Amino acid sequence: MTYAHYIKEIGRGAEGASHLSSEDARQLYAAMLDGGVPDLELGAIIVALRVKGESLDEMLGFMAAVDDRTQCLEKPHGRVRPVVLPTYNGARKEANLTPLLALLLQRFGVPVLVHGLIEGLGRVTTGHIFRELGIMPAVSSDQVQLALDSKGLAFAPLNALSPGIHNLLALRSRMGVRNSAHSLVKMIDPFHGEGVLMAAATHPAFIELMRGMLVARGGKAILLRGTEGEPFANPKRRPRLEYIHDGKSEILFEAEHDSLRALPHLPEAADAVATARWIRKVLDNQLPLPKPIANQLACCLYASGYAEGLNQAKAIVAVETGSHSATAA
Repeated sequence: MTYAHYIKEIGRGAEGASHLSSEDARQLYAAMLDGGVPDLELGAIIVALRVKGESLDEMLGFMAAVDDRTQCLEKPHGRVRPVVLPTYNGARKEANLTPLLALLLQRFGVPVLVHGLIEGLGRVTTGHIFRELGIMPAVSSDQVQLALDSKGLAFAPLNALSPGIHNLLALRSRMGVRNSAHSLVKMIDPFHGEGVLMAAATHPAFIELMRGMLVARGGKAILLRGTEGEPFANPKRRPRLEYIHDGKSEILFEAEHDSLRALPHLPEAADAVATARWIRKVLDNQLPLPKPIANQLACCLYASGYAEGLNQAKAIVAVETGSHSATAA
C-alpha cells in the first residue's frame, strides 16, 4: 500500500489541502495504528494533518479505526452505566483531582474506568496519585474487567486497551508536536456506547470538534472544558457541563464566569503526595467537596442512570457528601 495519494491530498498547506472522506480516513488511520506506514510517510502525514487541521469526517474515520482496535469491556452487572474517565494530561499548576471524581463515583456504586498514561513528562498524572492511594494499574484487559466487576474501579494504562494508538501518542517526544492521537484517546470508550464518556478538552476548537463527534457517534457523554485538560471540573470556577445523548446536546450547568466568592480548600501543592492526602480528607468528610466537582458528580449520577433526573442527582450528592451547594444551579 502506498501513501503518496493521501499525502498529496492533505499536504498542500492550510489553504490548499483537501479533507479525506471518512472511509479514506479510517483506512489510513488503520494502517497507522497497525504500524504499516513507513516512518517517512508517517511523519509527513502527521505534520500535514497538524498544519491542515482535522475535519469532523476525518476524526470520525480515525475514531472508527481506533474503536476496531480497542479491547472491548463488558458493562458490569446492574442497571447503572459505567463512567469512563480518560486521563492524559496530568497536573502542572493545579492539583489533579481526577482520582477524587473516580473514587466518589465508586463510593456511589457507579462503575468507573479510568484510562490513560502512567507517566506524564514532568506532570503529576492520575497514575501517580492512584499509587499514593494504593490503587495499582491493571496490566491487561482481563485484569481491567476483573477490577471493574469486583471493585467497581479500574485504572487501565492505554497500552492495555489500545497499543496502536499508544505508539502514535508516543511520537510527540520524537516529533515535538501533538498529533490526532492526543484528541482521539480522550474519546475512547471500551464499552462501545454502553458507558458515559467524560469528554474534556482545553481549547474551544477541540471542544467544538469533540461535540460534533459525540453527537454523530451517539451514546452518552459529558462534555466540559477540562482543568489543564484533565476530565474534572475546575474547583475554583465551574465550566459548562454539557450532556450529549441521543444525538443531541443538553446543558446541565452553565459556566461560571467569576471565581467563587469563597475559594474552596484545595491541596497545598500539586504533587501526588499532597493531592492524595487532600483526597483522603475529602472522602472522610474532613474537608468539603468543592461545589463544581459536586455539580459534576451530580451530572454523572444522572447520565449513568443512578438517579432518574438531575434534580434528584443534585439532592443525593448534597445529602451524601454534605455539599449542599450541589443543589444550586
